[in-house]
Amino acid sequence: MSVIVWIATACVAFAVMEPWAALLHGRVWHALLWRVHRSHHAMRPRRFEANDALSGLHAPLAIALILYGCRGDAGIWRDVAFGVGIGMSLFGVSYAVVHDGLVHGRLPVAALGRLRYFARVRDAHLAHHRGHGGPYGLFLGPWEKAQSRASDERGHARLSRRSRHTRPARPIA
Repeated sequence: MSVIVWIATACVAFAVMEPWAALLHGRVWHALLWRVHRSHHAMRPRRFEANDALSGLHAPLAIALILYGCRGDAGIWRDVAFGVGIGMSLFGVSYAVVHDGLVHGRLPVAALGRLRYFARVRDAHLAHHRGHGGPYGLFLGPWEKAQSRASDERGHARLSRRSRHTRPARPIA
């Protein structure tokens, strides 16, 4: 029974981390913590950047959850804590490999870019760096980018329709 709870909660935690990371990236890193995060959007003279400190913010929580899952009193909450900690950790490792490795070349994983999905993730994140706007998510970045493009196209079509149906302004006499 415990293994089923671990796997289920790890999968849910992994899935929830993507929208959470996108929310933090867009609403906190690009706002309140821009002074730290901007090092990530600048040319990197050294191997490490100030922004790397932000990557470790969730690690202590994940470690605490895993430790509680290993050492706490037996029960469902211990199993859930362990699964959530594992899911958070797996997301963190995946994020580091794809973001730091594939997108920014800080790890030797360029071969991932041969897979179409990961190439699209890389391209969406690099578009974020060029414009400093969205997409703010990583793994759902291509979807965010497509949604934004579709929204822009709908807005442009709406404006085009309006301009066809408006009367020209009367000349001032």
